[in-house]
Amino acid sequence: MDDTKFIVAGSFIDGSGADVRKNVFLAVKNDIITAIDSAAHLPHQDEAAIDDFSHCIILPPLVDCSVSLSRSPSVDGKVRQSSENVGLAEKVAMLWRHVQYCHGYGVLGVAESDEITDLLEYYREGVELRRMIDIRTSDRLGPSRKDYAPDASSGSDFLKIHYSANIEDEVGSYPQLAHEDLCRMLRQRGEKKAVVVANGVRQVAEALEAGCEAIEQGYGMGEGNLRKMAENDVLWIPSVIRAKNALDGAGTGGDVCCRFSQRYVAPGKPVPGAEEFWQKVLAEQLSQLRFAGKSGVTTALGTGAGSIGILHGESMVEEMKLFIKAGYSLAETVHCASENGARFFGMEKLGRLTVGRKATFLIARGTAQQLPRKLSYLEGIYVDGVPSTAYRKNPVNPT
Repeated sequence: MDDTKFIVAGSFIDGSGADVRKNVFLAVKNDIITAIDSAAHLPHQDEAAIDDFSHCIILPPLVDCSVSLSRSPSVDGKVRQSSENVGLAEKVAMLWRHVQYCHGYGVLGVAESDEITDLLEYYREGVELRRMIDIRTSDRLGPSRKDYAPDASSGSDFLKIHYSANIEDEVGSYPQLAHEDLCRMLRQRGEKKAVVVANGVRQVAEALEAGCEAIEQGYGMGEGNLRKMAENDVLWIPSVIRAKNALDGAGTGGDVCCRFSQRYVAPGKPVPGAEEFWQKVLAEQLSQLRFAGKSGVTTALGTGAGSIGILHGESMVEEMKLFIKAGYSLAETVHCASENGARFFGMEKLGRLTVGRKATFLIARGTAQQLPRKLSYLEGIYVDGVPSTAYRKNPVNPT
């Protein structure tokens, strides 16, 4: 008996960067995509074997290449401070909420910026966290870890080094490590890929010279560095939303939540010149992103979720909007938001939807023209060919 399942979509984005296709079906057997073709060629089947989403668009799951699952993005400083001082169980509960937020927006893969091995191990005693999203963990290094040496027992998947401060934390970023320290760290990393947070022409040039595989942020790095990245296949994670978030809060001196539907500003006094500064920074980053697209730089989305006002899951929608504003097509943006991050971090079950790959994908009601907005209210999520048991379109609030 053939147990192939057929899934029909009104629109389809495969994550390769190719244009949106209309009226497509996917054939799925044993959780693997076995065929993708026009719905006009759909074999005659019992209706029970067909999942009809002809009113929807299917696209690959999203991957956020920069998150802090254990941090609160609250704009209230007291909330953030209290969340840092709670016990292990409370930290795990917050991490679990953030995982749920990611999953609810179709973010099924994340690269964690902090060292959370203890939280993940604690969580495994209950529900298996990694069944909801694919989490890649890092050794996060800054000036306090100049003595870094590879630790095979750490269990981390990649190395993250802060060579500059986060763009919104410092005006005029600067190296936090000496160049020789950065080079030594990268020589000692073993097989782990290195993501370096760097801003400014010199800092990024030094990070590239040291041999990193990815640059995160890269504000003000200039076209010369972008050309080098294209030549050497270095990934860029531009984190444009950091500048957009700072701009949104600059008018009052407060911090702003990035939700498009529930935007608000925290109390504060305006900082003279801040709004003009962040307008310039955002415009320059969008210009760099536009140049990167034309120059063949491999880019991926990383929001910095968990930073002030940058929400888990939902910030990916905002970052995708910024990619489109920079001139990327919807299909190119989805490629950057799925395939590029999945391949860099070795997320084998995620990424491009093609024959032979896992049937894990998102279903959004409506047309491609309504993306990425419709990602805020998904019609469904399929994992390994079947509807995700963790996703509820209309979650029930506990009473």
